[in-house]
Amino acid sequence: MAASLRWQVEAGVLRLAGELDRDTLLPLWQQRATLMQQAESIDVSGLDRVDSPGLALLVHLHETARQQGRAPRFIGITDKLASLITLYNLQKIIVENV
Repeated sequence: MAASLRWQVEAGVLRLAGELDRDTLLPLWQQRATLMQQAESIDVSGLDRVDSPGLALLVHLHETARQQGRAPRFIGITDKLASLITLYNLQKIIVENV
């Protein structure tokens, strides 16, 4: 079965689910500007897997929103994702809502 990535924006939250990796991120990449106009937060709790290109897309989603005048925060960062964030020293960019 092929990996998949799903998303929806609901009540200002972009909810991501599935696998965010180099094989699945292109459709999300293509819709990033429109999605980030609607999103105040990014919920990553539904992600089963994130690789380095997927992490780069999360950083880019944050930057896209910042360029639109907002600073979205992340919700539901798992231990595995937190380790990847730390590995790339991105703790100041990918900040979780508390």
